[in-house]
Amino acid sequence: MKLLSAAAMEVTELPDWLAAGGGAALERAVSDPTGVIPEIEAAGLRGMGGAGFPAHRKWQAVAEQRAPQKWIICNGNEDEPGTFKDRYLLAHTPHQVIEGALIAAVATGATHVVLYANPHDEHTIPRLEAAVAQWRGHARFQRLAQVLPQPPELRVHATSGLYVGGEETGAIAAVTGGFPFPRHKPPWPAHDGVHGAPTLINNIETLALATHALRLGAEHFRALGRTAPGTKLYSLSGDILRPGLHELPMGTPLAELIDDHGGGMLGGRPFKAVFTGGPSNTLLTAADRDVALDFDSLRAHGSRLGTGAMIVIGEGTSIVRRTAEYIAFFANGSCGQCPPCKIGTHQAARILERIEEGAGQPGDLEALENLVAVLPGSGRCGLVDGAATVLASSLATFRHEYERAIDV
Repeated sequence: MKLLSAAAMEVTELPDWLAAGGGAALERAVSDPTGVIPEIEAAGLRGMGGAGFPAHRKWQAVAEQRAPQKWIICNGNEDEPGTFKDRYLLAHTPHQVIEGALIAAVATGATHVVLYANPHDEHTIPRLEAAVAQWRGHARFQRLAQVLPQPPELRVHATSGLYVGGEETGAIAAVTGGFPFPRHKPPWPAHDGVHGAPTLINNIETLALATHALRLGAEHFRALGRTAPGTKLYSLSGDILRPGLHELPMGTPLAELIDDHGGGMLGGRPFKAVFTGGPSNTLLTAADRDVALDFDSLRAHGSRLGTGAMIVIGEGTSIVRRTAEYIAFFANGSCGQCPPCKIGTHQAARILERIEEGAGQPGDLEALENLVAVLPGSGRCGLVDGAATVLASSLATFRHEYERAIDV
């Protein structure tokens, strides 16, 4: 990460964060609370948890509610394979996330801020707890009482570590002490969230970027991008020479991410495909190397940016095997309350495992195609839709690999 200099450093101490220019965005918010949401809108900031929903619309929906209690959940569940941006931000640069959350609290009138973090990384929770303690005792935090009835309650809540715990309503259930069962929407969290109160749920990267959008100003922030405003954290993994986290202009071409920043393909193998946005999205191939990696460009291309996770596949790596691994992940992650999701993902996982082991049957492809036709929209969260999407994409793009495995 290098474009936003404050984001590029490993800063776990609040005095170091403030010395590097941190805190300026929060001071701006305190001096002009009503100007925050228009500035976030002008900056073009979108949700980085996968959907790319305009951030200002969520903030505005909560700000408009009249309620004695309002909540913010900083969503760092991040359990999907290939996605590791949020855990890095929370463990290595937590103060920009906390500052972004406090800015959102000023803008929306929130009384509670919960840093909802996945405990699978042993460093995240202790470092986050230490960072929160530093903020609680600092004068800048106490100054929030100038624009709020009192500084918001600020605390850390460990997630269940389950995939469904990252879905908005699952996160609400977890924060209230229950199992993270997702529920149907509406009602939307902005109207009925934690304990029935208006609740803003934003991804960790979104809140970190909100800090910089306000600090730099909308015009400067927009100019950092190429085909869309700002920057993006791309989690690069797979058959790549230099896997890791890369902060680049929004809209960086896929070929540049792989060749220049990722160092090219591992072992010099030809590029075969990439799972975009993690394993719950679509596959791009060599024909798509020039596509711009931003929400709208990929959507127009029939794909999705998702969380920005890019799992690169080189020639010699089986798409069937990778797809089988990802569908098994979704099957194991299903909470079980929606029978089509629980049964359908496990059925798909069994068929894929059979094909990958060389015991595929002639009717297996038709069975998989039937599943991807009926499963989308059958669950209360996006798990079953994500499973169906990646399965459908792999079948459409690399059907010859499936046919070869079954000897059709």
